[in-house]
Amino acid sequence: MGTVALFGASGAIGHSVAQALRAQGRPYRVVGRSREGLQREFGADPQAEIVTWNPEDEASIRAAARGVQTLVYLVGVPYWQFHLHPGLMRRTLDAAIAEGVERLVFIASVYPYGLPRTDVVNESHPRMPQTFKGRMRKEQEELLLAADKAGAIKVSILRLPDFYGPGVENSFLHRAFVAASQGKRAQLIGPIDTPHEFVYVPDVGPVVTALMDTPGAYGRFWNLGGAGVTTQKALVEDIYAQAGYPAKYSVLGPWMVRFIGLFDRFMRELPEMHYLHTTPVIMDDSALRALLGDIRKTPYHEGIRQTLAALSPAPVATGHPHPVP
Repeated sequence: MGTVALFGASGAIGHSVAQALRAQGRPYRVVGRSREGLQREFGADPQAEIVTWNPEDEASIRAAARGVQTLVYLVGVPYWQFHLHPGLMRRTLDAAIAEGVERLVFIASVYPYGLPRTDVVNESHPRMPQTFKGRMRKEQEELLLAADKAGAIKVSILRLPDFYGPGVENSFLHRAFVAASQGKRAQLIGPIDTPHEFVYVPDVGPVVTALMDTPGAYGRFWNLGGAGVTTQKALVEDIYAQAGYPAKYSVLGPWMVRFIGLFDRFMRELPEMHYLHTTPVIMDDSALRALLGDIRKTPYHEGIRQTLAALSPAPVATGHPHPVP
């Protein structure tokens, strides 16, 4: 098997993929801006090759992609800088093609689907995003699919819903985990009683490695759904119950989010994505299961138990919950 490189390896999904590769005894390359950060996160793993890059510099991107067979693209940007996504993708794609990378797997989101037209969304659902962020994500996908169609590189796109898990701070549930572990009040973004799904992050890595090794996975995108349809409210109540405290939380409505957004640039970005709370995208992943066979999905109750067990005592976070970008 050829070299696998995780571009943007420091995020939660990058760690999950790295763990899956490590469990399989496969060497891999981690690519990021900070050598110090990569060394701290992956330096203890002899299977990990650490490479830094400057995603604004073509030569640097090509050097990071050199000798790679499969590139897993996990590159994120601040939530208020989504306009950077297409350019980052184009530069990385061009460099990968120039260096002879055979395959690229893009870890994507539900944003390009836009407002759901059906109760459950499969891969044939139109991609008609009504939000700026959705259009930026769709533009990334179009670049990749065009390159695949042209025969320049094989591309597979995996869509994820919101996620949670041990050490995952960029989750709508993170503040609930931290607050519940101390018996304090959590601040949530509502509504919290509408249908929703979450992926347990440690489950994602094995799916990514299976997908990238499957010849039939390329030339299209795939949905990966959560461990069933639930609500934020049900999960938060289970989080508190397992932590041994009565559930205590306040819910920020859209007007309060807009008000806070006057002073906070992250919160300022949330209103356009509010539809995901009121008309969430629930994904049908039957096609992925038909391709890969059985997919491990940790039940929510067990995922909550493991996330709480991994949570070290710390002050309640002062930042804001992040959606999947």
